[in-house]
Formats: sequence, structure tokens, C-alpha cells
Amino acid sequence: MRADRPDVLPSTGTAGARAEDVVELGDLGTWRPELVATDLDGTLLTSDGEVSARTRAALTACWDVGIPVVGVTGRGPRLFDSVRAALDGRGIAVLAQGGFVVDLERDEVLRTVGLPREQATAVIEQIESVAGELVIAVEDAAEQGEVHSPLRVQHGFDWPYPEPAHLLPRHQVLPTGAVLKVFLRSQTLGQDELLARAREVVDPSRAEVTHAGLGFIEVLPPGITKATGLAIALERYGVGFGDVLVFGDMPNDLPMIEAVRDAGGRAVAVANAHPAVRAATPLLTSGHDVDGVARYLEALLDGRRPGV
Repeated sequence: MRADRPDVLPSTGTAGARAEDVVELGDLGTWRPELVATDLDGTLLTSDGEVSARTRAALTACWDVGIPVVGVTGRGPRLFDSVRAALDGRGIAVLAQGGFVVDLERDEVLRTVGLPREQATAVIEQIESVAGELVIAVEDAAEQGEVHSPLRVQHGFDWPYPEPAHLLPRHQVLPTGAVLKVFLRSQTLGQDELLARAREVVDPSRAEVTHAGLGFIEVLPPGITKATGLAIALERYGVGFGDVLVFGDMPNDLPMIEAVRDAGGRAVAVANAHPAVRAATPLLTSGHDVDGVARYLEALLDGRRPGV
């Protein structure tokens, strides 16, 4: 792994599987959001990890008419610079699946939550009881002052991003203090099956479990989801879930997609979204490699009946 930490990292998600599909939107009506919330990898960003010029212009257009844009990502605080760059340093960013929330303009941390080591160990053991031995990686809790420290990764994990990491034997991966999140990879089970088995045995009062389409699952402190992280941003802006337009693509986006949908807001999946996300909302836009978010925002702000 490289020793530097780039501002742009390759995006994740189902790139190559409908990522270039163009969806005809039809008439979007007269509804307008008071806030836009969007996932980054596999949704806002291209497969190269870039915010395209068209997407950048669409986000700027939202800000210009008084609609703030909140980035809601699974990327942890160690990747803060890449998140800041994607959002042009504007507004509020929700990182670590909701566990780390930052006001980018004021450099103010609004939330940081850790999972105690003992609790993390117990949850890992529970999941391994139904999934077999797993390979683990850990992001230290930001409250420990480890915001920019490399990941702690067990040998053999196969981390997907080109970033620095401490490669360690299994018994040294968990630090002595709290963790922001734990990553679990199976050598025999896919991410969907591993997540399903984990949810059978992990009580949400002990930990949240999810996945972001990277081939492994994540274990988070209880109550930490993209919905609860987004709620902090909404409170700051004085906006309710029913006035939000949200975009997403993976199971980790489901909590905020369902919260917005159930409150009467508008939840939109990109064409390359996971089947569970496609099932959660009937609203669809083009894939992330053809500016799906931008196309939807353009049509909504222009109030026209678009062909693309």
C-alpha cells in the first residue's frame, strides 16, 4: 500500500454493472427539496473517484438557490481530505456510516462515537459463531485522536483502497481503546450472506452491522447509521426528513433512504444500486458513471420534462 493518502480515491459500488445506464426521468413534478443528501462512492462519484464537471455544476446550482448539499459516506475520518474535496469544502459531511459528522466550513466535529474494545470483540465472536473464521480490519475511534492514523489491517484482508495501513497479525489488530468501526471479511461467504448471518446474531442494541458493496461487512457502534448521522445535519439546518432529496446505492444507504421515504421526502436510487436499494424506492436515476445525481438535480431544478 502507498504511504501517501490521495485526495481522490477510486470509487466503490457496482461499477460496470449498470453504472453507465441512462434512465429517462420523465416529469418530476413541482416538488422541491430543502436539502439534498447523497452517498459518495457508487452514487455521486465516478468509478475513478472523481466528481465530474457536470455533477460539480449541479451541486453548485443547488447551493446557489439555497439548497444545501450534505455528503453521507461510509468513508472514515482518515479519508476526510477526499470527502472535503468531493464536497468542495461546503456544508456538513457525514462520515463513517454516521459515526463521524463534521461541519466542513467551521472545521467543527458534531459527532464522534466509538465502540469499546470489549464490545467489539464480543460482536466479532458472535458473528464468527455463524460465519466461521473472519479476517478483520479496524479504524480507531476518532475520539482517541486517531483521525488521520492508518487502518489496522490483518494480513490477508485485501483492503480495496490505495492508502497506508498497519499490517498486523490477528491478535494485534484491535487496539486497546475504542474503535470507530470494524471490517469483517469472509474467505467463503459473499457480503450479502455474511451480513444476513451477522444480523441473525447481533442485537442492534450491541452494534449495527451493514455493508457498502466492498466485499466485507462493517460493525459500528449501536445506533450509528447514515440516518442518525444525517439527522444531526438536518437539525443544524432546521430541515425535516420529509423535505430531503436523498440518493444512494448500497445497503448502508438504506437507513437514510427509508427515513426520507417514510417521512414523505424523495429517495432516489442510481441505476447501479444494490437490489435491496432498488426495492426500497421506485425512484431511479442514471448510473454513477453517467452523472445520475446531476441529471436528476438538473431536471428537478429546471422544472422541465427531460429526455435524459
